[in-house]
Amino acid sequence: MELHSLIKKAEMTHELTEEELTLLLSASEAEEEMAEAADRVRKEYVGDAVHLRGLIEFSSYCRRNCMYCGLRRENENARRYRLSPEEILTLAKKAVDYGYHTVVLQSGEDIWFTVERLVPIIKQIKAMGVAVTLSIGERSREEYAAFREAGADRFLIRIETTDRELYERLDPGMSFDERCRCINDIKDLGYEVGTGCLIGLPGQSVESLARDILFFKSIDADMVGIGPLIPNPETPLGDVPIGDIGITRRMVSAIRLLLPEANIPATTAMETLLPHKGRELILRSGANVVMPNVTEGEAREKYALYPGKACVLDTPAHCRTCMETRIKAIGRFIGEDAGFRKHKR
Repeated sequence: MELHSLIKKAEMTHELTEEELTLLLSASEAEEEMAEAADRVRKEYVGDAVHLRGLIEFSSYCRRNCMYCGLRRENENARRYRLSPEEILTLAKKAVDYGYHTVVLQSGEDIWFTVERLVPIIKQIKAMGVAVTLSIGERSREEYAAFREAGADRFLIRIETTDRELYERLDPGMSFDERCRCINDIKDLGYEVGTGCLIGLPGQSVESLARDILFFKSIDADMVGIGPLIPNPETPLGDVPIGDIGITRRMVSAIRLLLPEANIPATTAMETLLPHKGRELILRSGANVVMPNVTEGEAREKYALYPGKACVLDTPAHCRTCMETRIKAIGRFIGEDAGFRKHKR
């Protein structure tokens, strides 16, 4: 089947086989047509609103040792910090004042933040009238349940790759089955489920990326974040090539075509590789979410997943104004609600 016909099939039916997805993801010549089709599906299913979600990076400590991440526990050059509950709540209040309707609490896997420490924080942020998203890694079902009961609405936990061997090789000491257990528990407990993958992991095939998309579809993911690998020289993968921007864009478009209702962020990694235009490129390729950083001071610089991270030197207030200007410039507008997934099918 020719590329044009595959794109039309995806746009009309939201279904493709692994082989068909592999063909599209491999075809750079299909990129623009895929993006245009994804943008039409985005407009039909989630509209022209771009939902801004204020991101608080509250701890750079991590018990894990993922080979691509600057926060890995064996990175002795990582500058570690933990924000106090008071500092987190102050930033959350500022996020609300900036007009964000969701606060995202993100950290390395820092188990210092126990249920007893996190639950009061979640409750107080929820009382500010916003949605609460957690991105804190693997926890027990009981912990996830406690956070959900406290008011957390969404949980972001990337699968990174559905290639079991690749996952366990690049995330030493971690289990692919345990990762899937976490995702299943989160979904079962009533969270909106956010997941995603990295583009450019050494040994990653286009076929496995196609399987990633089918995995997202099989769990009916509510949010899918896709970003290119940006090598961090302080990690074992410091010398690998940067993840392919074209494949990243085609992945975003394909995800929109197959998961038309999903929330899809334009990630900071794309903005880092394509300054002042990366987010717009992805917003025009099917995305509808941006997560501006509201962390302040030294912590904003110390949360160094990879080098050269976009907007690190900007103030949160500047980020808010900048994003609104850029979103309006592409004919879109900022969503005035929390941006929960809208079920239309």
